[in-house]
Amino acid sequence: MGTTQLDTVPEPKYWHLRTVLSEALDSEFSVGEILPNERDLAARFGVARATLRQALEQLELEGRLQRRRGVGTTVAPPRMGVDVGSEQHAWPGAAGDAWRAVDCTVAVPPAAVADILEIGHEEQVHTVRRSRVTHGQPVAAELLYVPASSVPALSAIDAASGAGRARAVLRELQRLSLETQDRAVELGSARADDAKELDRLPGAPVLVVTTRFYAEGRTAAVSVATYRADTCRLTFGDTGGVEIHHDPERRAS
Repeated sequence: MGTTQLDTVPEPKYWHLRTVLSEALDSEFSVGEILPNERDLAARFGVARATLRQALEQLELEGRLQRRRGVGTTVAPPRMGVDVGSEQHAWPGAAGDAWRAVDCTVAVPPAAVADILEIGHEEQVHTVRRSRVTHGQPVAAELLYVPASSVPALSAIDAASGAGRARAVLRELQRLSLETQDRAVELGSARADDAKELDRLPGAPVLVVTTRFYAEGRTAAVSVATYRADTCRLTFGDTGGVEIHHDPERRAS
């Protein structure tokens, strides 16, 4: 691909450049590859650096590029699907689960989570922290809230600390017979702790997926998973059902 003349194009220069760059990403670059610096790219396409930055920012919004601190601008991996409408139900940590257990603590959950679990606002629960990585990049972080009543056989020996403790909680949770689960999805902004774990700046757009797991006629666990909006897309299963809620207090994050 050589230098493209943009002066005669009726659409905005940055938008046409975005199209040209997108084609180049498909034909010349591989996932994770670092792009040339802005000065070289601007010279190659015969545009001002301000125009180039607009095109790069657009491609970043579309999930084609990632700006990584200390590395530069790299080609992003394909978007990861977040299934929000499937009939398939499984406990976290079941076979085929792509998440990695990181840690587990015992702490008071957010008030909104306590309300979903129907427990007192001062009651402590097991809080399992998990992460999900694609092509070597973090794309999602999860907090799974499990009340003690859902894992009554868990002992201090089984749940000593760290990732081992998290896996023990997940194993005990799977002893329950999962009846059903439901999910709610909303667009949010990365908080400081999420941003650090996802290698994003605070305030970056994220998808927040809240999942309720039902067993023995009650909510046995609640998952709040934060996905990078630039690397994920929503997919819907056979049900195709989408609910729209206007009550902000339904959010459990």
